[in-house]
Amino acid sequence: MKLKYLSHSAFQITTEEGLRILIDPFLDRNPNAPVTSDELLFADFIVLTHAHGDHLGDAKKIAKIFNSQIICVNELGIILEKQGFNTHKMHIGGSHPFPFGKVKFTIAHHGSSTDEMQYAGEPAGVLLFIEDKIIYHTGDTGLFFDMKLIGEINKIDYMLLPIGDNFTMGIDDAVRAVEFVNPNYAVPMHYNTFPIIAADPYEFKSKVEQNGKQCRVMEFGEEISIN
Repeated sequence: MKLKYLSHSAFQITTEEGLRILIDPFLDRNPNAPVTSDELLFADFIVLTHAHGDHLGDAKKIAKIFNSQIICVNELGIILEKQGFNTHKMHIGGSHPFPFGKVKFTIAHHGSSTDEMQYAGEPAGVLLFIEDKIIYHTGDTGLFFDMKLIGEINKIDYMLLPIGDNFTMGIDDAVRAVEFVNPNYAVPMHYNTFPIIAADPYEFKSKVEQNGKQCRVMEFGEEISIN
């Protein structure tokens, strides 16, 4: 499979069979996004960690074009379903199989409401079990000790986690999160989109590697193969 970083917390996963999964596709209002929503070829599935505008992003626009199935927590799913979107509603701790693999939602310490300030359920992280690999997208979150349990139960291949501080973990807390989860690779996200979340991903990388862990800083628009 391939993993592409679309900047902020947005990623694209393409399976060997050609299925495309988007996570938190914040593109059109994102100054660092390498593509706009109009430039995406297609999206079979969209996974949302929460409803804030920089995560819900262009999900509705993309889903309307491609009839993508939106996978999210129950309350956000109900909001989107009432607007006519194809949703699969889940919740924290629950898992479900999809044509590309299994999805399981985890806790995240943050908030979740729409731009209209409508309550949209709990924020979440997400585990994606695809082609014998496990990707853990933490969503927006502060550091929490149960990350250690997530890492003990699941052998995480790639951990995608925020480092931008202010709204989420900063670099030092994110380094501790990597220690808790012990993934094969840590990938920083949710930084440098706005001045208030400015952070140096290479400082994060250096601190992670000083602890004997591996870190991959993905450039905006970079795509890597996960074998």
